[in-house]
Amino acid sequence: MTITPTDTRLRRYEDIRDLMAGPAEPTPLVRLRHLPDPDASLYLKLEWMSPFGSIKDRTARYLLDGLEAAGLLDGKDIVEPTSGNTGIALAALAALRGIRLIATVPSGVPDEKKVLMRMLGAEVWETPDDLCPVDSPKDGAIALARAIAASDPRFVMPNQYANGDNVRAHYETTGPEIWTQTDGEVAVFVAGLGTGGTLTGVGRYLKERNPEVRIVAVEPQPGHRLPGLKSLREAKTPEILDWSVIDEVVEVGDDDAYARTKELYRREALMVGPSTGAIVHAALQLDPAAGLVVGVSPDSGFKYTSYFADILGDEGLPTP
Repeated sequence: MTITPTDTRLRRYEDIRDLMAGPAEPTPLVRLRHLPDPDASLYLKLEWMSPFGSIKDRTARYLLDGLEAAGLLDGKDIVEPTSGNTGIALAALAALRGIRLIATVPSGVPDEKKVLMRMLGAEVWETPDDLCPVDSPKDGAIALARAIAASDPRFVMPNQYANGDNVRAHYETTGPEIWTQTDGEVAVFVAGLGTGGTLTGVGRYLKERNPEVRIVAVEPQPGHRLPGLKSLREAKTPEILDWSVIDEVVEVGDDDAYARTKELYRREALMVGPSTGAIVHAALQLDPAAGLVVGVSPDSGFKYTSYFADILGDEGLPTP
């Protein structure tokens, strides 16, 4: 029997990559009903509904497609610095292409992420603070990946921190999705400071449609435990980050981020990662009259259970 190939109406797909988000098949936008002021309109874009579990699915696909279009992927393997999500998505896409991936990661990346990358066939090279002495230990993984790419011609580094395809992924997909899903009524967009791809790509797209849209960047405090976010007080500013589209930076500490994350689980039933908690905490500081607010939920909490076990302690355990 022959059936029609990929049919999104029937949710039937020939390839896992067909599930990746885009304007025709956006990730969900869900309103928070219990945390905000009753008059506020705060929505989260659930990027963990992507097939490889995070917003970085978009980035990884565009990075590899861009390298391939430029002829830079022919016969090459990949090395890339990551705090986990880009590495997971790259590992999945590399596995489908039969390409080797070395992911260089800070030593503090959750074990769950490192295991998932290895399950997908990637080599995971951790970078303790003293392994790559650069301006900031947080940039050690970047320095190691660059060193591998420079010394071994078999490898190419997509470099999500400097590659314009990272921005393009969000300009061509995430931004248009948000605009359409809000009927053009989005007034504020909130996302974390990481590679700069999401803030820059979405920010440019939304401001081209309405220059009054405010773009809010969420920055963690130095020494944070919020994988995927960057404190620019302890790490270099990514080359692709366009400050001209950012209207405000809100700094969020770990305690507030994890407290909000716990609230999102218990009051909204949203099983999110801690960076979502930071983004929601920042969004809740905004004036409820600001208009419709969209925040990014970059990934789920399944990759952070070891972190959550630490903050829960004995809570919820039976009393002896």
